[in-house]
Amino acid sequence: MTAQAFYESKSRLYTETVLSFKRKIAVSAVLRLLAFTAFGFSVYYFFTHRSTGLFLLSVASFILFLLLVIYTQRLKEQKALTEKLLFINNNELGILRDEPNQMDNGSSFTNSNGYAEDLDIFGPGSLFHLLNRCATSHGKSYLAALLEQPLSDSAAIIQRQEAVQVLSGQPDRRQLITARGLLNTEAEGSLHSIETWLQPATDLHKKKWLRVLRWALPLYNIPCFLYYIATGEMLYIAIGVAAAWIVTARYAKYIHSQHQLISKKQSILDQYAGILKAFTGVETGASPVLQQLKQTASGAHHAIGGLAKLSSFFDQRLNLLVNIFLNSLILYDMQCIVALEQWKAQHKANFSQWLHTVGDIECLNTLAGFAFNHPGFSYPSVHPGEGLFIRTVQMAHPLIPAAKRVANDFETGKSSKLVLVTGSNMSGKTTFLRTLGVNLILAQTGAPVCAGQFIFSPMELLTSIRVNDSLQEHTSYFMAELKRLQKIIQRLQSNQPALVLIDEILRGTNSEDKTYGSEQFILQLLRYNCITLFATHDLTLSSLENTHSGISNYCFESIIEHDTLHFDYKLQPGVARNKNASFLMKKMGIVDRS
Repeated sequence: MTAQAFYESKSRLYTETVLSFKRKIAVSAVLRLLAFTAFGFSVYYFFTHRSTGLFLLSVASFILFLLLVIYTQRLKEQKALTEKLLFINNNELGILRDEPNQMDNGSSFTNSNGYAEDLDIFGPGSLFHLLNRCATSHGKSYLAALLEQPLSDSAAIIQRQEAVQVLSGQPDRRQLITARGLLNTEAEGSLHSIETWLQPATDLHKKKWLRVLRWALPLYNIPCFLYYIATGEMLYIAIGVAAAWIVTARYAKYIHSQHQLISKKQSILDQYAGILKAFTGVETGASPVLQQLKQTASGAHHAIGGLAKLSSFFDQRLNLLVNIFLNSLILYDMQCIVALEQWKAQHKANFSQWLHTVGDIECLNTLAGFAFNHPGFSYPSVHPGEGLFIRTVQMAHPLIPAAKRVANDFETGKSSKLVLVTGSNMSGKTTFLRTLGVNLILAQTGAPVCAGQFIFSPMELLTSIRVNDSLQEHTSYFMAELKRLQKIIQRLQSNQPALVLIDEILRGTNSEDKTYGSEQFILQLLRYNCITLFATHDLTLSSLENTHSGISNYCFESIIEHDTLHFDYKLQPGVARNKNASFLMKKMGIVDRS
């Protein structure tokens, strides 16, 4: 079954299921009303007739009402989950039709450092936008970090590929993971307060006298309260209530500060617990990455779910009636704070790892969904030999719609380490540089790439493609470009393997100076441990192939036929010769045709 057929069938199924839940909820509402009405009438007539039958009817109707409330709540939860699954499948269908992904586009991660801006990694229509299926901030941050700093270890890349392959074949489970994440919203930065709460504080749960008192006082107060109701005698309950408030008041400031850190966190904690619980149903196969994540998730979802419940209980202190009544009888604040401290003592060492696990799960889930949507893409192979190497067969850009992609074969690294790419404007030079860069990033995340075959050496990616001036920093375009080139050289001096993508440098100077500067920069690049693609309009640079080993010429040619200009966007050996600027200027009437 194709990805589109799968999503269409699921969309129909979940649409029908949502309607079914709506009908059941409507029926349940009517039954609740009838049960409550029966309870009201039976109680009224019981007090007037004192009948055993009426008493039993009132109890039965009340129990039925409570059961219907619980049943309705479960129906609503199932309906909400199904609605998220419906959204997921409709969103996937839209993406397959080249519509924008309705998940976060990663604009918050946009920066001018590295290659992110050059290769359209973040923002609308970006690689992040195409990939992202993460619901939590940790998942999105994990994905963003992986795209900015992909894996460089061959073994790690292969293990991630295995995990993505195994997970991609489980679309129902993957969608459940995403749906669980979407069920609850996460306020930006809200988990930071929990991490602060986990830091050392007063250890009330270790105080022996308090551990005894938190149980002894409720055991004293509750019978005294019942005795007061039965007899009207207030002395005994008054003593107990006074003692309860003395204890609570002693730690009121600390309790309040702790509540500020962990209040209103149930939804977020349920979100993370839901993702972890859903992941425990994943079939790991032979993937060590999935096995380790599943092992961590199995224990983590129970613990985080428990913290969500404790957080919810603690929030009830905001209800004035609950606060006064329960603190008076059972030391409610103390019960909550001690239970929370016990949870903290038991689990705080693992909490950071659990958040990391959620991020890793969502990131893998994202890449697996990408693989499922693109069965024609191939998993790349890590080059086993020494030295840098890239070979691609039918490689295209994954952000270009499938119907418009033009694929190219390419190889470099053996006989040449610097490729000069010439061609006129709009011929495809820059797109090809971006195509290679984006596919290398995907390859080093463990994802499949938009190519029939992709063999590569893991390497750092350095680019100078899209350069902007800065009014704030008083930086001209020319100086901004020089700084980018300087950073590239500085990174290469570390001798780490790198792929360098350069597009038309030194545009801010005269042609003679530009040619000389470009030539010197090219010769400098040959000294380092890198593969370089250097796109340029300057055809005089192509002569370097004849005078220096390791340099080769490729081009994208424009084609003029029957007074019409068009491009085939096919990479070919050699140097571009056709000139489309003068042709277009004549055709548009900017200059004379003569």
